[in-house]
Amino acid sequence: MRAAILIPLALLGACSSASNGKFPSLATRPGERVAGTIEPAPTPVPPPATAATGSRIAQVRAAALDAHRKFESERGSADSLSRAAQGSAVANEAWSVAQVALASLESARSQAMVAMADLDTLYVSAKDAAVATGGSGDVDAIAAARAEVASWIAAEDATLAAYRGRLRE
Repeated sequence: MRAAILIPLALLGACSSASNGKFPSLATRPGERVAGTIEPAPTPVPPPATAATGSRIAQVRAAALDAHRKFESERGSADSLSRAAQGSAVANEAWSVAQVALASLESARSQAMVAMADLDTLYVSAKDAAVATGGSGDVDAIAAARAEVASWIAAEDATLAAYRGRLRE
């Protein structure tokens, strides 16, 4: 049993006496120094939109613009009819006429939503086909058209919500 205790103590003592109190320095060695500069890689410029995609974007945007113009042309009538029906009972003549006007506005809005769905389809296809260059001309052009159509639809949604609110009171 004494041997079992003495052997580890002897080995431990051998470890401490081997270095004689001198340990290697932890300072940075010459081979560990970094020299030089790092320059970021240049950002690749995405190619312009292809002619086919540009043509399709123009068609879909034109359809959305037509729907938005139709919405805007019918908005004044729906506004006055919803004001006239404000506070009237459900199924009243004024309420029914205002509901028909709102349905016409919603129809125009739905045509804009069809155009938005077409842009979404184009966008997904372009994203799938895009080379990993940080974007592509097709993706950027479609995204710009989507943002424009989305702003029209958001304005139409706000208008419809206001008119529907008048008929609920």
